[in-house]
Amino acid sequence: MTVAIIIIIAISAISIAGFSQNELIYKYQFNAWQIKHRKEYIRLISHGFFHADWMHLLINMFVLYSFSDAVIYYFAQSLPGNPNLLFIVFFFSAIAVSSLYSFVKEKDNYNYNAIGASGAVSAVVFASILYDPYATIYLYFIPVPGVVLGIGYLVYSRIMSKKNIDNIGHDAHFWGAVYGMVFPIIFEPRLLIDFFQQIFFLY
Repeated sequence: MTVAIIIIIAISAISIAGFSQNELIYKYQFNAWQIKHRKEYIRLISHGFFHADWMHLLINMFVLYSFSDAVIYYFAQSLPGNPNLLFIVFFFSAIAVSSLYSFVKEKDNYNYNAIGASGAVSAVVFASILYDPYATIYLYFIPVPGVVLGIGYLVYSRIMSKKNIDNIGHDAHFWGAVYGMVFPIIFEPRLLIDFFQQIFFLY
């Protein structure tokens, strides 16, 4: 059983429990006011274990399953240390890091809440794009080069964040995606050069 499968099982089990126990979600969802004023720092991580409904959970877990093994393989080939342990650190730190912008933005807003692992899942997808920018990603069964999809995703997330017309955490999506590219580069700066060489076919 891979580390990604273990993460998926854990998140799915807790999310399913949360579907019928609202008090769990209330206690562990992301709420910047509670984090700042009541020092409930666990919320920076715990909110990633809960999802709003089955569709929210299934989409996130399917995408995580689809990209996680590739990212673990890339970590094994390019980064020092145990790739499985690195992936665990990467994924769970991405949950927190992707929420930091929202924390600063909403720290005095008692009514702002968020749940879901979407920020961390975005990080996993963008880590794969860093390593293989022209790999094909299917968007609604339409094949799209990863780097093209990535640029579109970032632009869309930024625009929707500014509009603030739905209940989707677009800020977490955006900053999770950015973190997905930054994390491997912190350990191996050469990856940034390799990325641009691949983008511009400079081999």
